[in-house]
Amino acid sequence: MAAYRWKSFFEDEDRPEKPRRYGVTEVRGPHYSLFSQNLLQDVFESMGQFVDGLKFTGGSHSLMSKSYIKEVTDLAHKHNVYVSTGDWAEHLLRKGPSAFKEYIEECKQMGFDTIEIDVGTLGVPEETLLRYVRLIKSGGLRAKPLFAVKVNKSDIPPNGDRAFGAYVIPATRTSELVEDVGLLIRKAERCLEAGADMIMIDADDICRQADSVRADIIAKVISRLGLEKTMFEASNPKTSEWFIKQYGPKVNLNVDHSHVMNLECLRGQNLGKNHASVLGSSYFLV
Repeated sequence: MAAYRWKSFFEDEDRPEKPRRYGVTEVRGPHYSLFSQNLLQDVFESMGQFVDGLKFTGGSHSLMSKSYIKEVTDLAHKHNVYVSTGDWAEHLLRKGPSAFKEYIEECKQMGFDTIEIDVGTLGVPEETLLRYVRLIKSGGLRAKPLFAVKVNKSDIPPNGDRAFGAYVIPATRTSELVEDVGLLIRKAERCLEAGADMIMIDADDICRQADSVRADIIAKVISRLGLEKTMFEASNPKTSEWFIKQYGPKVNLNVDHSHVMNLECLRGQNLGKNHASVLGSSYFLV
């Protein structure tokens, strides 16, 4: 059992050691700035026990060489960190049905463990979405659909056609977005039944800022899907703190790499409210 001066991974404390099914911390990889291997190595060597996954956000992996990506995934696996794609699979559909299968195989060869599917951007019928989830699973990788609370109005079935598994005639696409938590939950439940490993909830319109968190939506999602199968994007430390205070250390969060230690201190039950006394307040000013 790994132990630190201020922390030990006992299951009755907050969560067990890696690999974890809950209390997962997934860090965002390269997106707006360069995320070098040296920085990754520093993160993994200093905080590797607290990092469960690494996500290549914004389709950033599509701009990198395959050899570089393989080096990054190998480094992550060395520290028992899974690697996830992000926001890119949906852009391959314009190349035809076979492109998605080729993408899955390519991700596997480069060392990715999880493929994320942006359901909103994908814009396909529900049965097609479920088929993509099954394709990912049959390819030996984990599937992580990403849902947003606001959906295209044309995706909402007419009254009377919302039954589980009911076929809905596709409607003409519109640009109007409307809020429908029930539809999000129903689609997410079907994805889980199809084999999805985790449901990612987009921070937009839910928890982008700590002072405007939609606690009602988050409560509905967690009550139906469960804490273990749901991951939320936490855009800043205050949002992370809100989640930990409301749902405890076992909530799954996607955070910036600079927020990992702060989040881990928040997860610890025996640190008290003032975790600055453990590592010093200046440590978290990044």
